[in-house]
Amino acid sequence: MGMTMTQKILARHAGLEQVEAGQLIEAKLDLVLGNDITTPVAITEFEKAGLTQIFDKDKIAIVLDHSTPCKDIKSAQLCAQAREFAHRFQVTHFYDVGQMGIEHALLPEKGLVAPGEAIIGADSHTCTYGALGAFSTGVGSTDMAAGMATGLAWFKVPSAIKVTLTGRLPQYVGGKDVILHLIGTIGVDGALYKSLEFAGEGVASLSMDDRFTIANMAIEAGAKNGIFPVDEKTRAYLKDRVDRPWEAVEPDADAVYDQEVVIDLSALRPTVALPHLPSNTRTVDEAAGMPVQQVVIGSCTNGRLKDLAEAAEILKGKKVCDGVRCIVIPATQQIYMDAMKAGYVEIFIEAGCAVSTPTCGPCLGGHMGVLSDGERAVSTTNRNFVGRMGPVSSEIILASPAVAAATAITGVITDPAKV
Repeated sequence: MGMTMTQKILARHAGLEQVEAGQLIEAKLDLVLGNDITTPVAITEFEKAGLTQIFDKDKIAIVLDHSTPCKDIKSAQLCAQAREFAHRFQVTHFYDVGQMGIEHALLPEKGLVAPGEAIIGADSHTCTYGALGAFSTGVGSTDMAAGMATGLAWFKVPSAIKVTLTGRLPQYVGGKDVILHLIGTIGVDGALYKSLEFAGEGVASLSMDDRFTIANMAIEAGAKNGIFPVDEKTRAYLKDRVDRPWEAVEPDADAVYDQEVVIDLSALRPTVALPHLPSNTRTVDEAAGMPVQQVVIGSCTNGRLKDLAEAAEILKGKKVCDGVRCIVIPATQQIYMDAMKAGYVEIFIEAGCAVSTPTCGPCLGGHMGVLSDGERAVSTTNRNFVGRMGPVSSEIILASPAVAAATAITGVITDPAKV
């Protein structure tokens, strides 16, 4: 029986010729990731278990990104705990204020992820790295602790859904619209503990930033991971970033999939997810006119340079609507600098936006844009659950940077082609 991309990577890391869906395996890890919220919990479990060493200081990454710069005493204490652990064990890839970025944008940028690798992270959006043809998945902090100590993790081999992409994206439609359309089609549990494996001639037309966005939100369909094939765009992205050997995988011709979903990229419209689930999707035309009080452009989903470029193109020469707060958060320091050089930051500030240092911030209701009672935000983040960005009476509408920027100008959900 043939294997999927994910199954091939897991078989290789388990030292097995063949694996099949449902099989329990122990696999070697290429990277273990944690952030300022999850790493302290892992450290506590690490020490409670009496562990005294890490498996490889070069294969652990700790990124202080969720509430940093620290927003209160508790977040400062958590960061201090992570900082002390990283220094004690001389963790090579430790990123603090001034060097850090949002983890799932930072790690690929730093060349810490490569095709064919197996990666766990104590953050659910670790599935982002599937954009580079890696197996990556979120785990709990206890699994992170064990991974830091042993370099191993247990997995149940997932079955897969094949997502075949055809055509090319039209103007103002991007990766966010693709993944929202998919989640709206199959539901938030439509890929529960399965691999979303993307294929088809449409993949070649997607930018790497589009692929990162799509893989990032695989978890919002319940997936164990999302993964793309490695092509020339992938190789171009990896060039001068990754200096170690890597080996991509391809699915077998007779790989078994639970189902196939076909998406014609050329037929997609800008898409939003209304409260309170990522699957509650509508086209921008169906949601047009809904008023908002805040717009957030950023996050591990849509804080990359292409995202900022799209927003800047729409906001250039215009002003944020009175009564609307627009917050722009570049995902890494490098992206921030690139956006400054390109003139995007000036465009944002002249339009009346607040531009932040890299942070997860408002995405999880941490800081830099928490909502008040009854307020509604359009956000390029990944979750719109009840109370995610403020009190339970607040609401989040998920959207692309293009829709978010257009909405910031008008104060209501707006088709970016109409501003």
